[in-house]
Amino acid sequence: MSVEQNLEQFLKDVDEIAEIIQGLSSDDATSQEHIIAKADQKLALLKKKENEDGIRTKTNRTVFNNSPAGSFPQSNSEMSQDSFLAHLEKDAAERAEKRTQDKALANALKDLGNEAYAKGDYESAVQHYSEGLEILRDMQVLYTNRAQAYIKMEKYQNAITDCEWALKCDEKCLKAYVHMGKAYLGLKKYDEARKYYKKITDLDGNKEKMVKGYLNQVDSQEMKDMQEKKASRDLEAGAENAVSVTQLLQKLYKTDQIPLYYSGGLQLLANAVKDCTTQTVFRTNSGFNVIGDNTVINRSLISKQADPMDVDLCLSVLTLWQAVCTGNEENQRLFISHPNVTQQLLALLSSDVPDVQSKTLDLLSIYSMTEEGRSLLVKHLHPSRLLKSLVIYVTLMDRRAVKAMDILHSLTLEQRLKPYFRTDFLSESLPLFNRLLTKSSMSLVNMAVFPLCIAVIGHLTEDRIIRSTMAGSLEFWNSCLLAVDECSVPAAGQAHQDILVALLGLMFNLSLEENSVIQGTGVDISTRCLSLLNSKDGTIVTAGGQRTSSYAVKVLAVCTKQDPQAQSDVVKYDKKFATLVPLLCSEDEKIIGNTALCLGNCFNVPGAAASLLQSDIVKLLLTHAGGDANQSSVQQNAAIALGKLCTAEPRYMMRLRELHGIEILNSCMKYIK
Repeated sequence: MSVEQNLEQFLKDVDEIAEIIQGLSSDDATSQEHIIAKADQKLALLKKKENEDGIRTKTNRTVFNNSPAGSFPQSNSEMSQDSFLAHLEKDAAERAEKRTQDKALANALKDLGNEAYAKGDYESAVQHYSEGLEILRDMQVLYTNRAQAYIKMEKYQNAITDCEWALKCDEKCLKAYVHMGKAYLGLKKYDEARKYYKKITDLDGNKEKMVKGYLNQVDSQEMKDMQEKKASRDLEAGAENAVSVTQLLQKLYKTDQIPLYYSGGLQLLANAVKDCTTQTVFRTNSGFNVIGDNTVINRSLISKQADPMDVDLCLSVLTLWQAVCTGNEENQRLFISHPNVTQQLLALLSSDVPDVQSKTLDLLSIYSMTEEGRSLLVKHLHPSRLLKSLVIYVTLMDRRAVKAMDILHSLTLEQRLKPYFRTDFLSESLPLFNRLLTKSSMSLVNMAVFPLCIAVIGHLTEDRIIRSTMAGSLEFWNSCLLAVDECSVPAAGQAHQDILVALLGLMFNLSLEENSVIQGTGVDISTRCLSLLNSKDGTIVTAGGQRTSSYAVKVLAVCTKQDPQAQSDVVKYDKKFATLVPLLCSEDEKIIGNTALCLGNCFNVPGAAASLLQSDIVKLLLTHAGGDANQSSVQQNAAIALGKLCTAEPRYMMRLRELHGIEILNSCMKYIK
């Protein structure tokens, strides 16, 4: 490069640097941030050029600089490229140090804001976050945290502005989109709320479930808004039913009336609530408070209802609650979150009056039919007390038992709700289940419904903590074994067979745990399962009772895997595997797979494999291991059993060669320990 070109480039650099210096003196924070970024970029370019050239451009250094020490030169004639580069480097270091200090202080203010937010002091939280932003304008988390506090204060527009700034700091900030959605929802701009929630899945496909929940909230809020607008229009237009609801509520505001007064008014009110609009009129006119805060009504709901007038009043209240909650999600939410409702519903479930019990179950059934309703039930009612109250109904011989078990079945079927039942499970729920499985209680339960009750217990065992608690209870295992004996008697009917299937499924789930209690009862469990499989009653082992065989052999496979004594007892009680080997011919591949697994476990017992020398066991196992089975797990279990058989008794190798099965055996040796 010529001297003239060097000089031209130098003057160009000086002009740019002068522009940067002038910008640094700006009072506008945004402009300062822009200039700082430009300065850093210019510094990087100069350093890069220096490295590429390998030399530093020489200039006349005889120019006098009268500027005060530590300040930037003010004109092009007072500066050189080297001096400005040094100034910029020094300034960059100072700014980096200052930013480190500012970030520490901003983080401290953020923590103070978080503490205030956790205490519900949203104004103080906003103040702390704002102070942090005065120090560090580009700290994204301060914007999103302040937006969250603004939403709590219902300052939705402020929250939206903060989210926009957060996205300028980080265009992929998920929290900003979440809070934008919430803020627009607060402003009742539902389409905007949906738009920002959907952007979350565009950035992170794993958030689909979370976004679905947010979108459901938007739908619910929009529906509520539409309902209330229509209810308001109907009232203004003087619609008969809407006006009747408001008038009846006004009459029910009267306090200290006799039960008959309220009973009649509530019946009329229930008849007036015919659709979503009248349900909404009831809600928007404080209907739940009118009923819930009335002393006379409350007394009838928590008493034992010995007085016929109290019973009549109680039934009227339940009829009204059912009318206003059916199909109305917002009414369901408001009703169950009322302070008195938990105590009232649990008291009504334990009422001495069958009609009161039945109507209470009908009300709970409304909640059990939807995902949101089930969540409301479990979150607002004490789960273990609700479980205990409903399980007792299994001793009733009418439709109440069916309703109660259906409600419990729907609640415990959902994985996300199971953890709620952990509280007091060991002290409250487990002793109750033990009592139900005893011989004396079995004679009192509704046999048609009891399998569903056991299925409820089985659903709960899918929760790891609950399963561990139950599997570690020797008393519960003994109760299960006694119940199996009770249902396995020759004269037992179909109801007993259904209970037996449910019990075996429950025992299989519990057997998945490994503890000393299971090992100690493994022999008892194994002998019961063998007894069932060896039963002369065709309903157990034929197509009609296939499920029983499936569960029995599953439990047997688990027990023999964990307990050497159980292996020995199977060999002892099932001579020459007369019960197990025929199950390899089953049409159910689950039975075949578990039978092969159980046989493989038992071949560890000395002499067990030799007892089958006169059988076609090699051919049976080879058929399943060689690919006839559709499920790979069945092929693997059969191959393992075949390998263990040949390892325990070498004489099977000759038969295996005759059937050209050596290749299959070699391929499965990696599975054999």
